[in-house]
Amino acid sequence: MRDRESRRRARREAFLARAHGPDFGHGHGYFHGRAMRRMRGVALQRRIFKWFGLTILLTAGASALVGHVVGHTGRLPFVAVLVASFVLWIASWAVARRLGRPLAELARVTSDIGSGNLKSRARLGWHETGEVGALAESINDMAARIEKQLGDQRELVAAVSHEIRAPLSRLRVLVEILSGKGVDPGLTAKLEREILEIDSLVGDLLASSRLEFSLVSPRPLDAQEVATEALDRAGLPADRLALRTQNLAFSGDPTLVSRALANLLDNAARHAGGATALVVRDDGPDRIVFEVTDSGPGVPPELLPRVFEAFQRGQEGRRGSTSLGLGLSLVRRIAEAHGGAALAENLPEGGARFSFVASRRAPIGPP
Repeated sequence: MRDRESRRRARREAFLARAHGPDFGHGHGYFHGRAMRRMRGVALQRRIFKWFGLTILLTAGASALVGHVVGHTGRLPFVAVLVASFVLWIASWAVARRLGRPLAELARVTSDIGSGNLKSRARLGWHETGEVGALAESINDMAARIEKQLGDQRELVAAVSHEIRAPLSRLRVLVEILSGKGVDPGLTAKLEREILEIDSLVGDLLASSRLEFSLVSPRPLDAQEVATEALDRAGLPADRLALRTQNLAFSGDPTLVSRALANLLDNAARHAGGATALVVRDDGPDRIVFEVTDSGPGVPPELLPRVFEAFQRGQEGRRGSTSLGLGLSLVRRIAEAHGGAALAENLPEGGARFSFVASRRAPIGPP
């Protein structure tokens, strides 16, 4: 079974190489999908054509055998059967094409919808009726309904983003007013922490929704400005920033990149007493890296491979923090949406290093 699958995979790769050249497969996901759909359609037509041809040849052979048995041994009947078989075999290609093209078109549309292109529709022509035509209409209707539902959800996320943040801002103002009226400082500090926790959680949920609904808006960014702003929002001094590259330009969604850095800095504050440095460096000519280092106890070895998975919490989370364990998981999703990755490692001298890697020019894609 494995040998058969290996041969099929080798045939697919050979087809793609013939269709798009020997260097095909590096960063050409869209064309790869189109080529695979085209290959499936051609393969289906070939299978139908092969079985039609085999059936016709068997019929011709059986006719010739019957003619020989009953005594029709002249060349004319044999030539007539041969010509008729050849004509039918050629006609079978048209039949195979007629049967294969609608199915290949449906495969194309379902593949597009599965990859997130909800505007794709099946176009079979007016003459395609029956079960295949009904299936195409059902797929088109399904895609239209899903597209509308996601559009409504996008609008809801945009509205919630503003409506939830507004009362949080008012709560901060009320806490400041209470602080100025002699209320117990411990109580106001606790209220402030709870508000910050809710604000962080709302930010994670909204960022996750933006990724889920493909609300990613990349634009040119400056790595130094982004990193400085992240340190300022985290209440850390600007001298924690270390620039180890001259090329600070990259493309990204400013809201999502800021959220990723905020989560890394917050993770260091929760579990390691705060970040000791935020390093910006190159990772080759096409990628930029933001590294947050700390001097804490590091990540437990058994947790390190799963640290960027959703709902993975540190010791503080197990003691009752309201965090859902989405912060580092969101960092990884944002990095993958920017053509990069999220990495974590323990340092030999102690502490840990968490990295957010982004491609400088890669198109933003779904996580």
